[in-house]
Amino acid sequence: MSSIQQALKERILVLDGAMGTMLQAYKFTEANFRGERFKDYPTPLQGNNDLLSITQPEAIKTIHGKYFEAGADIVETNTFSGTTIAMADYQMEDLVYELNYQSAKIAKEVAEEFTAKEPNKPRFVAGSIGPTNRTASMSPDVNDPGYRAVTFDELRIAYKQQVEALVDGGVDLLLVETVFDTLNAKAALFAIEEVKEERGIDIPIMLSGTITDASGRTLSGQTAEAFLISVSHIPLLSVGFNCALGANLLQPHLEAIASKTDFAISAHPNAGLPNAFGEYDETPEEMGEQIEEYLKKNLINIIGGCCGTSPEHIRVIANIAAKYKPREFATLSAV
Repeated sequence: MSSIQQALKERILVLDGAMGTMLQAYKFTEANFRGERFKDYPTPLQGNNDLLSITQPEAIKTIHGKYFEAGADIVETNTFSGTTIAMADYQMEDLVYELNYQSAKIAKEVAEEFTAKEPNKPRFVAGSIGPTNRTASMSPDVNDPGYRAVTFDELRIAYKQQVEALVDGGVDLLLVETVFDTLNAKAALFAIEEVKEERGIDIPIMLSGTITDASGRTLSGQTAEAFLISVSHIPLLSVGFNCALGANLLQPHLEAIASKTDFAISAHPNAGLPNAFGEYDETPEEMGEQIEEYLKKNLINIIGGCCGTSPEHIRVIANIAAKYKPREFATLSAV
């Protein structure tokens, strides 16, 4: 049994908050994104947050440290867009291995520093694997419903490259997150299983879907329970939901799956819904109150925050989570 599996049996684990929200506060310019190394790069780079692991590593390190200080057990690597498919927007496909490796290395160094200070509370690094900006299940062209912008195999190859770099960089687990298309997620899971088999390793996998709106379905049309069923053939550490919704709107979907699986259940909701300016207004206390409802109902094993959440949000959530026992489940599926 891995140390994270052991920790899950003992307490509710706390995931970090939003890397993007924290980076926005730095107000990095185009020149900051480029740094010296990429000052003459032919395409605009501002907005490529993953690149900051190379050009502004101290900022990434500081953010990880703030989340650990706030009470997080797990931080996510700065690799949400770390595939050749997503990096094609910046013509940076060749940098994918380095981006993922460096992001993992930075996060792992900070985790080890905190674990050394508090050996009774080991800190973990989750390799963040985002959904890419293409979907394998649906056509982006309303006039050609049969068209697909990406194939399963293209996704599998891209995800495999990302996974290998994250593992080489020292992550403790892999988090396939913000899943809006389960076929994309299956390509990621397939790639992870390939790497595990080739390397003879067992690395825990978290999987987190996204319920996109009030319909209660993912973008590719699945209900929460259908999503769970469609991924349950893979031995997962946890399954759950993140992004798109605030904590209160996410609760019914967690209730729909919590009694139907022996995987751990995770959630990292947004700080409410975005306002007219695309910003998130929910205070740490407001979000904490809503998340406490999850805990009272024994729904959760891993809890954190997504868009709009800061270390202050995570501090409040961690303090509340410490008062509750984790959701009980028969056995953790072997990973």
